Amino acid sequence: MITKNQTLTLTVTDVNNLGYGAAHHGGLTVFVGGAIDGETVEATVLTVKKTYAVAKTTRVLTPSPHRVENDCPARGCGGCAYRNMTYAHELTLKGGYVASAFRKVGLSHLPVLSTLSTGVTSHYRNKAQYPVTRLPDGSYRIGFYAPKSHRVVEASNCPLGHPVFSEMIETVRGYLTAHSLSTYDEATGEGLIRHLYFRRATRTDEVLLTVVANGTALPHEGDLVARLTAAHPSLVGILLNTNTEMTNVICGDTYRTLWGRDFIEDILAGVRLRISAPAFYQVNHAATELLYAKAAELASLTGKEQLLDLYCGTGSIGLSMARKVRELIGIEIIPEAVENARENARLNGIENAYFFCGDAGNTRHLLDAAASAREIHPDVVVLDPPRKGCAPELLDYLAELSIPKIVYISCNPDTLARDVKHLLSLGYSSSAVTPVDLFPRTGHVESVVSLTRRLDVDMRR
Repeated sequence: MITKNQTLTLTVTDVNNLGYGAAHHGGLTVFVGGAIDGETVEATVLTVKKTYAVAKTTRVLTPSPHRVENDCPARGCGGCAYRNMTYAHELTLKGGYVASAFRKVGLSHLPVLSTLSTGVTSHYRNKAQYPVTRLPDGSYRIGFYAPKSHRVVEASNCPLGHPVFSEMIETVRGYLTAHSLSTYDEATGEGLIRHLYFRRATRTDEVLLTVVANGTALPHEGDLVARLTAAHPSLVGILLNTNTEMTNVICGDTYRTLWGRDFIEDILAGVRLRISAPAFYQVNHAATELLYAKAAELASLTGKEQLLDLYCGTGSIGLSMARKVRELIGIEIIPEAVENARENARLNGIENAYFFCGDAGNTRHLLDAAASAREIHPDVVVLDPPRKGCAPELLDYLAELSIPKIVYISCNPDTLARDVKHLLSLGYSSSAVTPVDLFPRTGHVESVVSLTRRLDVDMRR
């Protein structure tokens, strides 16, 4: 029997996507923080549940050949699940997670290819959101939340974010200190400053900073603008976001421009994109180009197709393929993103793209409504849903339309495997699955797969 605070000697056989090694002792699975598969470690038990226990490594008795020094200056945030192992081993593990997800739903016969990666593991994030808290001595801690808490760990120099974020944080810290501004207290709902939110365009080097506040104005706004614009020439806009709700949602609905403009422009996969603060945009530019190239390869476009891009956001995936198809139809539920997508098409001189606002999960109704404006008979559908995946009704409808090809991009291997299994039951065959590492050193992995309507199933035309 395992008890809290007990010291155990454990042989670690696997690592999960949170970075915990998995071992077995006394009939329980023990998840061991700081341990790597293949190691023997000494660990102290922190928590004991009915079917598992959680422990932390206190001494590595037999180290893994994949172990490396954790060089992160902010180890307490817990965001980098794999910073204690080689990147090559991390990629192997991520491919294994995808394969495991398909194996669990009975699709072990589907090949999972090697994980695609740029090889870049630092300074790749073009977006970062930092909570801010004021300490009793009047100083400010700006970083990320410690695991399973809202205790802020100083991480202003996070090695995943672009260095310009760290530089701008120090400028804002100086402004906060000069005016002794309060920070938001979740328990009371009082205090002003909540988060600093950065977006950066990789190709153009433009940066947008949003200060999230529990109020509609900042004291001495002119001083903040003067400090930032004098020190940071890549800054193109400073926004104030108002969030007065007692919630852990970072941003509210209202933005006000303090200086400059309220968007950045970037070039992704050959397409110039205008990106506003609330718009979705992949955080790893170079790896996203790998992902989009693979998706285009799987789509096998000839220039004759009508492409339907569901969950299209600001249109980046569809627009990257627009010149290879006859017509692009995009559907997105957020009105501002739809306007961004339309503007992005105009920016690139793309005249065969049409974007509609609506719930991609209710595509049956939406396509009927959109058909009054366009004749919609998709040859290829691109799916890029949120982590929960697609509703079965959406997949049923796509099969009912006998869509010849579906390219499915997913940030969640488990829901991807579930949905691929459903599509196979509806008369589709699947390509190999390709994992793509958009989030090096973290436990997340994207995947892309194509589904082709089988020839032995009646086609729509």
